[in-house]
Amino acid sequence: MKKKKTLSLFAITMINIIAVDSIRTLPISAQYGFSLVFYYLVGGLFFLIPSALIAAELGTGWPETGGLYVWIKEAFGKKTGAAIIWLNWIYNLAWYPTIMALIAGISAYLINPALAKNKYYMITVILALFWLATLLNCYGMRLSSWISTVGAIFGTLLPMAFIIILSFIFYYQGKPLAIEISSNTFFPSSENLDKLGFFSSILFGLLGLEMAATHAGEMTDPKRDYPKSLFISVIIILSSIIFSSLAIAAVVPARDLNLVVGILQAFKLFFTVFNIPYFTYIIAAAIIIGALSGVSAWIIGPTKGIMVASMDKALPKFLTRRNKHGVPSGALVTQGLVVTLLSFFYLFMPSVNSTFIFLSILTAQLAMIVYITLFAAGIVLHHKKRHVKRAFKIPGGNMGIWITGASGILISSFAFFLGFIPPKAALITNIYLYEALLVGVMIVITALPLLLSKISAK
Repeated sequence: MKKKKTLSLFAITMINIIAVDSIRTLPISAQYGFSLVFYYLVGGLFFLIPSALIAAELGTGWPETGGLYVWIKEAFGKKTGAAIIWLNWIYNLAWYPTIMALIAGISAYLINPALAKNKYYMITVILALFWLATLLNCYGMRLSSWISTVGAIFGTLLPMAFIIILSFIFYYQGKPLAIEISSNTFFPSSENLDKLGFFSSILFGLLGLEMAATHAGEMTDPKRDYPKSLFISVIIILSSIIFSSLAIAAVVPARDLNLVVGILQAFKLFFTVFNIPYFTYIIAAAIIIGALSGVSAWIIGPTKGIMVASMDKALPKFLTRRNKHGVPSGALVTQGLVVTLLSFFYLFMPSVNSTFIFLSILTAQLAMIVYITLFAAGIVLHHKKRHVKRAFKIPGGNMGIWITGASGILISSFAFFLGFIPPKAALITNIYLYEALLVGVMIVITALPLLLSKISAK
């Protein structure tokens, strides 16, 4: 059955914006000061736009449930498809402890800011919230998509818009800034080389358009309207992320910035200056609601590709197990166990900040592997499966697909290698220890699907 072509230009644009915009990575990018503008422009041009174009072509050519798994399988075979969908699932699991940390940290900031640095408080709240969300999902009590959309608007887009407005008022009133805005600080400097490890996290903050791009085929005229929606979305996304990050950097010095609750630090300073301190509680509640709605929406979402791979006998059968409510309980419980193990990093790392950084970079590194493969799949399928009809094709024919795919592969590879540079904020002074820890966890995670695929083949 063909999907009804019902999505308007406005609808797909909103899907794009909500899929990408996130508060979690704003304090990380604020670490760069004014040069964050340079990094995001580079990321937008060479990563954000190419990922959307590639996914739109693949999504309208192979619109089956399974998305990424189906595309990679078509290009490189079942084993590679299973490995990549596994990594796609795992990097989402590594994301949960960081978004839960945002919720726990902001909640603590309202009660006692010192709790945001307490490892035991953080891991207790993270695990309690995640397992509660998992339990509710096991009973089929998911929040509906419209509640998630409303949560994203009021918990992400409005706070971002609000902090941008406050920063402009702050700037035009001539208040002192914590950063220098000039042509000299626009480009990366040698003083910030230790922060290059965050670049993969900046690209991670631009993920999401590929998910929304799979809906391109539901537009009345995707060839005409999708490029328009992409142009509008990219402008809004980059503007909102850049100006929100600058707003944080403008009032919170990098040395004092808490990477977990940095946005609330900035809001609190703005509200103090403008003599409206009670707004802190309102904005904190909005961010918490937005984060919770996002987690609720994503708890089951990433399991779809895993289930398709399991049904295809590329991964163990227990991952397809459903309970009496029709919920994929096998995948959900496995997901919960992995998140629990990753959350224990909060106990063993030097600080809450360093754990947040490590898990953020781990998430981004795994995502870069997935996207390098996605870009390569776009190029391969363009040549290998020319006969497959696509509602949307990347303009420019062979040259267009090669420029798009190659730019994505190069920028993702560059970010991946930079991710092995330990940021000073991670508080791990031994570069070999940091790299061994990061590489070791990545090897274990990457090897698991190979082992599981052998088990499932028996």
